Amino acid sequence: MTATINDPNNVLIDCQGVWKIFGARTAYAVKAVLEKGLSKKQVLQDFDCVVGVSNASLQVNRGEIFCIMGLSGSGKSTLVRLLNRLIEPSLGRIAIKGKEISKLNAAELRDMRARNIGMVFQSVALLPYRTVLENAAFGLEVRGVARDERNKIARAALEKVGLTDWASRYPSELSGGMQQRVGLARALAADPEIILMDEPFSALDPLIRRQLQDEFRQLTKSLGKSAVFITHDLEEAIRIGDRIAIMKDGVIVQVGTAEEIVTKPADDYVADFVAGISRIHLVKAHSVMHSLAEYKSLQPQHDVDGLLKTSPEADIGELIDLTMKSDRDALAVVENGSIVGVVTTRGLLRGVAGSPAQQPVIA
Repeated sequence: MTATINDPNNVLIDCQGVWKIFGARTAYAVKAVLEKGLSKKQVLQDFDCVVGVSNASLQVNRGEIFCIMGLSGSGKSTLVRLLNRLIEPSLGRIAIKGKEISKLNAAELRDMRARNIGMVFQSVALLPYRTVLENAAFGLEVRGVARDERNKIARAALEKVGLTDWASRYPSELSGGMQQRVGLARALAADPEIILMDEPFSALDPLIRRQLQDEFRQLTKSLGKSAVFITHDLEEAIRIGDRIAIMKDGVIVQVGTAEEIVTKPADDYVADFVAGISRIHLVKAHSVMHSLAEYKSLQPQHDVDGLLKTSPEADIGELIDLTMKSDRDALAVVENGSIVGVVTTRGLLRGVAGSPAQQPVIA
């Protein structure tokens, strides 16, 4: 279950008004951006500086998988590196568990990374002359954990990712997907509250990639971890994420659930992204139903009590199956024992096509 959004007690990562500008004249560029509202292109022309992240604000809640997606150059990988201060922000505030990371000294920052944040990159960077077990235990070794203890913890982490029988092997003996599992085990061994994933599956074959996506989501949820997952693939973000942030040119264009982004894109850029996404298992009854009052006002002769019933969270696929079993052209949506809305055949078709039923005509 995802933590309640906007509950400050559940916020693990709080990123407010963050900028990252690269170049020798960063200070001047930041000043000009704040005073004149320069665009990314103008900053490059006037100051020979590159805007990597522009005024980014987001919050990641406890127990949430938060996906950040965008095309190459959108700023998503820069943003995730700002979240654990691998690079310094030019402006703005980033807090982890209420602590502003820019104010931490070197020792405090190392401790926070070691204890609270695990990170897995696309290139998992396993040590070739160390076994799978030794690679999984490496972070604990750096922290000074005794060998027997760190190997015990690493073995437990390898078991979680299904690599118990490969503990004594070397990275060269593993497939790409298995190497990514070792990287995840290494992150899990430190028992962090937050896992940062930077396109970890993008180089893998589609079948292995989908398998790891499902495994990662199930494992993260079962362990109660929070995660920030970077991807350029909207389908991957939808498959994994509780919420998604879409970035373009360093700007966060929209944040929302997959259903919100697909049914209510913020602009043409997002609409183009979601145009080819199947809505069958994504759009729910609450997005395509008419309110009960609206349905009754326009179809007073229709008896809603005799309709087949469904829940607000039933997806389009389930609604189609129910409609096929019904001799009526509508379904009643029931919540807490009461009918709260009606899904009509026309509304269902709009949902499939990407236009939720918000029209006054119901027939």
